Amino acid sequence: MRVLIIGGGGREHALAWRLAQSPEVERVFAAPGNPGIARVAACLPAGDGSPDAYVAIADSVEADLTVVGPEAPLVAGVVDAFRARGRAIFGPTAAAARLEGSKIFAKNFLQQSGIPTAAFVVAPNAAEARRALDRFTYPVVIKADGLAAGKGVVIAADAAEARATLEALLVEHRFATETVLVEEHLEGPELSLLALCDGERALAMAPARDYKRIFDGDLGPNTGGMGSYSPVAGLGAPAIAELIATVHQPVVDEMRERGTPFHGVLYGGLILTADGPRVIEFNARFGDPETQALLPRLRSDLLDALLRAARPGGLRDYQLDWSEQWAVTLVLASARYPQSPRLGDAITGLERVGPGIEVTHAGTARRGREIVTSGGRVLGVTALGDDPAGARTAAYAAAQMIEFDGKQLRSDIAAQAGADA
Repeated sequence: MRVLIIGGGGREHALAWRLAQSPEVERVFAAPGNPGIARVAACLPAGDGSPDAYVAIADSVEADLTVVGPEAPLVAGVVDAFRARGRAIFGPTAAAARLEGSKIFAKNFLQQSGIPTAAFVVAPNAAEARRALDRFTYPVVIKADGLAAGKGVVIAADAAEARATLEALLVEHRFATETVLVEEHLEGPELSLLALCDGERALAMAPARDYKRIFDGDLGPNTGGMGSYSPVAGLGAPAIAELIATVHQPVVDEMRERGTPFHGVLYGGLILTADGPRVIEFNARFGDPETQALLPRLRSDLLDALLRAARPGGLRDYQLDWSEQWAVTLVLASARYPQSPRLGDAITGLERVGPGIEVTHAGTARRGREIVTSGGRVLGVTALGDDPAGARTAAYAAAQMIEFDGKQLRSDIAAQAGADA
C-alpha cells in the first residue's frame, strides 16, 4: 500500500517512521514533511495547504490511505474533501473535528452529554469575560475558542494576569478569537488518553502524560508540549476501561446520534481530581509529543489499526498490543520559544545519537548541508527502557549529544513517572 501523511512535524515523523515498518506498506509520502521525515518517506510540496491541494497530492501518488497529522486540515474539511472523491483517509470530518476546533462547542457538548468537566462561562466579549472572572476563585483558566497550537490557554494566578490575558485575546486579538472560555481551575495530575475511533467504538491506546509548560516545575507559559512518557503508573486496564466508558465512548455514541460519526483519534486531555476524572479538552488527532512516546511501544501493525478505524465498525473485536517497556520523549525547543522562536540556528550532533534512540524532527529545515531550526519545537528524543528511570537516563544522554544555540530542554521530564498516578 501507498500511504500519504499530511503534515511536517514531530508527530508526523513518528507516524511515518512507524508506518514505514508495516509489511503491507510499499511507500510512504509526506506533504510537506521535513528533513527527518525525508529519511523514511518521500516529501512533497503541500501547495496552498487546502483540502483540494491534498486531494490532488493523494491522486498524484495514488495513495491507498491518507493519514492527517495536524488539526488545522481536519477543521478545514480535508476528510470531507477526500471522502467526496472516494479516497480512504484517517481522521474526523470537519463537523466531528469541531470537538477540537471550538473549545466552546466542546464544552457545551460535554455538558449536554453529561461528561464531567470543569465549570465554565462562555464570554462573547471582553466586558462579559471580566464579569465572568467574578464567578471563580483564582487561579482561573482562560481559553481562546479556536485553534491556538497548544498555546491558547492561560492559567491566570490573579486578577492582574487575568485582565492582561483578556486584553491579549480579545483586544489585541491574539489567535484571532472573538470569544473566550473562563473556567474553574482544577487540581490533580493530568493524563493524555487517546482512543482510536471507527464511528462506533472507542479503542483505548496506552496512557501517556505530557508536560505543557516551558520551564521545570511546570512554570512559565504553555507550549505545544515539552515532553511526554508512557505508560502511566497506577493506570491499569480496568482504570483505562472505566475512563473510556466515562469519557470517550459517550462522545462516539453522541456523535453518531448527531449524524457526524467520529473516525480517527479522539484525544482526551484529562485531569484526575479528588472528585474523579474531568475532561480538560478534546483533540481530534494524535497528540504531540505523546505520539512520539506511544508508537515505539506499539506492537500492533499501525497501518492495520488505522485502516480499521477509517471504516465504520472496523475496530469491532480488535485489540492493540503494547510493549511492557517505558518510553520517555524529550522536546528540544528553540531560543525564545514559545513567544517568538528564533529560527535558522545550525543543529549539530544528530549523527552522534546511537541506535535504539528515535529522534523525530519537528521544526527543522535543510540549509545546504546543514540542518537548522525552523520552528519552536525543534526535535523530539525518545528512548525505551525496562523502567522509567532507564528510559529517562537514555533519553537525556542522547539529548545532550545534540546542540544548537539557545536550545531549551526541561530537566524534569518523567522524573516522577514511576510513582505518580
